[in-house]
Amino acid sequence: MYYPQTPPYLLLVAGLLIAITSGLAFSAVLRESVGDWYKNRSTRSISKLQGFDLQLPFAGICLGSCVFLASGMSIFGFTAKIAYAMATPLIFLSAGLVWSQLKKNLAALESGNTRAFELDGF
Repeated sequence: MYYPQTPPYLLLVAGLLIAITSGLAFSAVLRESVGDWYKNRSTRSISKLQGFDLQLPFAGICLGSCVFLASGMSIFGFTAKIAYAMATPLIFLSAGLVWSQLKKNLAALESGNTRAFELDGF
């Protein structure tokens, strides 16, 4: 039997790999930037840490997550247009919330709370 449109399993895997590798890069850049800032506090503001070096891997996480989510929805029978129309706003909303929380944590770190990035209870 021939199906006119096969599910995008390749896009599902590609989106997952993009999100994971971008997440690893984001983590490495954030740790390095915060570590450098912690050693030389007086030289620059922590708000400078939110530059292009950190935004590029974050955008990669968002793109990979969007492709992964939309491909997963396509596997369950949604058309690609509907799947991306549902996944894109969800990813942008989540990305905005995560970025705002990151800004709050960086501001808390700059104000002297060195435990801003620690996970309590884990």
